[in-house]
Amino acid sequence: MTTPPLDRMSIEEKASLLSGADFWHTAALEDHGVPSIMLTDGPHGLRKQRGSGDHLGLGDSVPATCFPPAVAMGSSWDVDLVRRVGEAIGTEAAVENVAVVLGPGVNIKRSPLCGRNFEYFSEDPVVAGVLGAAIVDGIQSRGVGASLKHFAANNQETDRMRVSADVDPRPLREIYLRAFQRVVEDARPWTVMCSYNRVNGVYASEDRWLLTTVLRDEWGFDGMVVSDWGAVDDRVRALAAGLDLEMPGSRGNTNAQLVAAVADGSLDADVVDVAAGRVLTLVDRTRAAVENPATLDIDAHHALAREAAGRSVVLLKNDGGLLPLAQDASIAVIGAFAAEPRYQGAGSSMISPTRLDNALDEIRSLATGSVTYAAGFSTAVDVTETESAGLRDEAVAAASGADVAVVFLGLPARLESEGYDRDDVDLPAAQLAVLAAVVDANPNVVVVLSNGGVVALPFAASVPAILEGWLLGQAGGGATADVLFGVVNPSAKLTETVPLRFADSPAYLDFPGEFSHVRYGEGLFVGYRWYDARDLDVAYPFGHGLSYTAFEYGPPSATTLADGDVDVRVAVTNTGSVAGREVVQLYSSLPAAVTQRPPRELKAFASVALEAGETREVTLRVRRKDLAYWDVRVDSWIVEGGTYTLEVAASSRDVRASVRVEVAGDPVTLPLSRSSSIGEVMADPLAGPILQAAIAEMTGVAPDAAGLVPEGVDLQKMLDSFPIGRVGMFGADVDPAMVDALLAAGQVRPDARVDADG
Repeated sequence: MTTPPLDRMSIEEKASLLSGADFWHTAALEDHGVPSIMLTDGPHGLRKQRGSGDHLGLGDSVPATCFPPAVAMGSSWDVDLVRRVGEAIGTEAAVENVAVVLGPGVNIKRSPLCGRNFEYFSEDPVVAGVLGAAIVDGIQSRGVGASLKHFAANNQETDRMRVSADVDPRPLREIYLRAFQRVVEDARPWTVMCSYNRVNGVYASEDRWLLTTVLRDEWGFDGMVVSDWGAVDDRVRALAAGLDLEMPGSRGNTNAQLVAAVADGSLDADVVDVAAGRVLTLVDRTRAAVENPATLDIDAHHALAREAAGRSVVLLKNDGGLLPLAQDASIAVIGAFAAEPRYQGAGSSMISPTRLDNALDEIRSLATGSVTYAAGFSTAVDVTETESAGLRDEAVAAASGADVAVVFLGLPARLESEGYDRDDVDLPAAQLAVLAAVVDANPNVVVVLSNGGVVALPFAASVPAILEGWLLGQAGGGATADVLFGVVNPSAKLTETVPLRFADSPAYLDFPGEFSHVRYGEGLFVGYRWYDARDLDVAYPFGHGLSYTAFEYGPPSATTLADGDVDVRVAVTNTGSVAGREVVQLYSSLPAAVTQRPPRELKAFASVALEAGETREVTLRVRRKDLAYWDVRVDSWIVEGGTYTLEVAASSRDVRASVRVEVAGDPVTLPLSRSSSIGEVMADPLAGPILQAAIAEMTGVAPDAAGLVPEGVDLQKMLDSFPIGRVGMFGADVDPAMVDALLAAGQVRPDARVDADG
């Protein structure tokens, strides 16, 4: 069944489709056979609330599989795994008559303090874009819509409903919009959710450049734009900008505003028709899945959640091969998170799990030796020093009598949540005190972390083994035990840098801003780009993660394809004694770039499973368009030509081999004017030779191939940035007419261009 044509509807009926009927549902038009559909929170599971709705996870919701949040799933670097999780979420949504899942979030982790970092994949736009596209593919393969969010430059929770993200064009395009662009172009999400914040002073909900020029005209988005809940400041301006559906409902108030704006001529009726048509298209797209959902297998989904969690645990350190644990070892399990898991973040993404594993029980189920437990610390706020000392003493006693102590540390839920940012990156002092005491009692310590954002690791040098467990969803307890005992060989790698000090982080001086403005002063240098450019030591680099086996890389080879993409092939060998999985990363650099660039940037990756002793050739495709930078001179993507270095690596700081490849540059049309520099005129294929000859005549010396005149003077370098229209002010016998004639020569051919390699 398809929806009726808009010409049968009144303006009031059309306007009613453009805001929610209530907190979670669109409006129905029963006389026209248009049903109401439900949109509800994700992104790592289904949060369908019972009764009245709220957007902070306060109300009760129906049970659903709580998969690992994006902070963990991102560390898997596994496209197929993420897609399968998306499929499961889509199935559960259809069973619950939910038409749209509000996710994934692909915002960049600009600062480790962002309270919502647990919902996002990475500090890198390629990782976020590739994995975001995978989960969208998975959800929508089940006939349920995904909602790509939060569009755009939503990188903090402080003042989130008003703050202006003031960001320059290059980082905006290359860092903060690039993941969104990839998901839109590759996965075609049915909806995109605009963010609360302003972008360079304009509310995202009212930004026509963002919602129409970029999203629709440039990227080809053909779906519906929905507001974040409560993000609309002016409904008429938002609709004109390209925001189709306002959520939640306003009891008809904003619908009336639209009708009145059409009546007084301040809003074109066609704008209402277009937006209403997009809502109706979404209703049609989702109707079949909601009416005929697939069969739900809760046990299979829990098993998938355990698989995903196991693939998301990052082995940061394993000195002396302390891990995996021997099953018959005596183990002291210490830390409240072992028995009371922190498995998801707070706020709108809080899932009511179908079941919940804890690590303590799962360790006991796998161990054959003795397992003792001590809470060590309390996550409550009002704990006295006497109580803390008692818990610490119990932990020391348990550790001193065991072969190994597994200490669970992490951030209490109250320290990171939607709605506010973190104050620091430190673990609670009471937990660090327990760890120090345990290490004194037993040096064989494994630390297991539970946190939604990066934490400082002041103990990294004093403990032999560290597992970054992030937030692992409802099956995280079992997955942690699997990794500890080697049932699962860890293969996850960091998608964000762990700094030695918070003060080293890129946004340190510009986060979270002041007076409702935050300046993105670090520009392009976000995450590992910053640490590498400044040559800063880090605790653990982007892309880092160990295994219970080892991998060797062969020499890579590169082939440029007809469309300009580059395939890099490299043989990877599992040189250890157990099966494992390696995440092969590929970074690009252009040493002779004329534009500012980071030392290296991730361009492709692949997750490859290898049996012990097995070798497989891995192909990593570098898309030509991913080599492009945003050229502010022409407001367009440009590939700079030159010799690129493509590095295959196990992390951003563990480069195993490299290959060079010649890349042809894109032509760039640079119109000439009196404000053009002499260097720009010299680069013009027509005007340049004329100017070169004129300089030689004026100086009486013909420049050599390097542009040099008498010894000690590099005239070309001296004049390179000098505006040509001002030459006559410095004694040269040049009048404005001569300059204009020269500039006109550069415009003779309409296709006169300069290659992007300069």
